[in-house]
Amino acid sequence: MHISRVDLNLFTVFEAIYSEGSVTRAAQQLHLTQPAISHALNRLRQMFDDPLFVRQGQTMVSTPLARSIIEPVRQALRGLELTLTDNGNFDPAQAVKLFNLALRDVLESTVLPPLLERITQQAPEINLAAIQVERRELVSELAAGTLDLAIDMLLPLPNEIRRQQISRDTTVVLARRDHPLVKGKLDLDMYLQAEHILASSRRKGMGLEDFELSRLGLQRRIRLRCQHYFAACRVVSQTDLLLTMPEGYARIANQQFGNQILPLPVSMPSWDVYLYWHQNVEHDPANRWLREQVIQSVSGK
Repeated sequence: MHISRVDLNLFTVFEAIYSEGSVTRAAQQLHLTQPAISHALNRLRQMFDDPLFVRQGQTMVSTPLARSIIEPVRQALRGLELTLTDNGNFDPAQAVKLFNLALRDVLESTVLPPLLERITQQAPEINLAAIQVERRELVSELAAGTLDLAIDMLLPLPNEIRRQQISRDTTVVLARRDHPLVKGKLDLDMYLQAEHILASSRRKGMGLEDFELSRLGLQRRIRLRCQHYFAACRVVSQTDLLLTMPEGYARIANQQFGNQILPLPVSMPSWDVYLYWHQNVEHDPANRWLREQVIQSVSGK
């Protein structure tokens, strides 16, 4: 079928149903009536000779064909959007827009406060959604435009994903104020003698500090594995466990607990944080503006 015979608005409906998993929510997203969305879906089904979505309970589940075409459709819609908006003009003071930013929860407390301070001063109608995305989904979501930017550690991503280092952090160790072993200083023997907390979103596996210890033929005792550094800081304040974490977040999360913050007594690579975006928004004025806000807010300028 030639593209001249296709209503391109149908693909906007297709992407909305796929993202929302619901005809009703797709209608709300696109500000259309539910019958209009249902009519568009019927036309899509005829066009592809496939149901595309099958109702299971309250959810519209995509068929294999729908899953196979969603990324090309998203990239095509993103390309059209950029073609229409990339005229070199972007006025943050007048723009009404939602940016989606992917970052790990450990970075939210260090990145979001200065970033939102800058954005609210310059752009009263621009909103930001900070979300957590599986790393294996970053490339497809950045390409599709469902993510505008991502902030994470150095990742092995393809060349189509642009990157820039925006910060570097050191590793420290937290111990409670009256820890029987740690009294203002911490050497390697004390570190290995103590028991530890490992904060990680993964269900198993070593922390970065454990890899460095293993290079030296050393091993520490992990007494507790938990998901979040903030919870780990509280556990530290009430036990003799030690916590190893990035210094920047440690100084934020530890404020109400008063734990000791000490240098890690073993050499560790720095925590390098990168900003990621897709090459198709390299010159997009809105995305370029947001990148500048992130870089300047993290650098403290």
